[in-house]
Amino acid sequence: MSRSTTSIANTCVARYSLLTLELPGEGPITAGVLLEDPARDQVHIRLRRDWERIAPDEAEVLSVMEDDLRARANESGAASFFAQMEDTLSNTIRVTDRRSAMVEDFPRALGRLYRQHVQSEAQPFITHLPRYSLAVAAGPFLENRVIEEEAWEEAPPGLRLTREMFVARIAGQSMEPLIPDGSLCVFRKGVTGSRQGRLVLVEALDSGAGDRYTVKRYRSEKVQKESGEWSHQRITLEPLNPRFEAWDLDPEEARYRILAEFVQVLD
Repeated sequence: MSRSTTSIANTCVARYSLLTLELPGEGPITAGVLLEDPARDQVHIRLRRDWERIAPDEAEVLSVMEDDLRARANESGAASFFAQMEDTLSNTIRVTDRRSAMVEDFPRALGRLYRQHVQSEAQPFITHLPRYSLAVAAGPFLENRVIEEEAWEEAPPGLRLTREMFVARIAGQSMEPLIPDGSLCVFRKGVTGSRQGRLVLVEALDSGAGDRYTVKRYRSEKVQKESGEWSHQRITLEPLNPRFEAWDLDPEEARYRILAEFVQVLD
């Protein structure tokens, strides 16, 4: 079955609303996204986290609003939750009419809708990670321009951020379905410990031709020398998509290096 056929089979129609907030002396702002999963009668909720900056006087109350809404949705179910929200919210906090969205994966869809509609203030390495103009290739190595910071992307609330993390967009289908073509992904620089079995970002160093990158699963075979030291006999980069073939790196060739490891898909 092709990816497009699989995607259509796994896609459902869902509905979402935007939660808006009107602050004193300010126009309405989008506070977050409420995404309904009709098949499971659940609501996926994500609200902004920069309350200390945009509403310092109300930050303490607003910071617990997401947990409160999620508890209410879990208790009542999606249909009752939206009915309550539409009937009981004040002029300060409102929900928009529900809109349709095609969804394959609800957490990813929630992240995508959040990034489309919520313009939160970047807090570097607290809530946001830098996105680079690194055309990561989930396939063969691709030519790239000089790597530059393009913007700051808000990370999921449960992800603990460090300064070694960054975001880049995948190009290619060889790591599907885990990493969809065109998706934004989080990487962590500096792969510590064993690389065996990890998904890694590999850099090919070609002087004068720009940097080249690919994402693959790392496999290696080692042999022990007479001195007792271990050395790589074979390094293989494996795709996840069975339509693509694995390929080997020459362990003695110094122009390749492991730059980072894959952490997760943002959308």
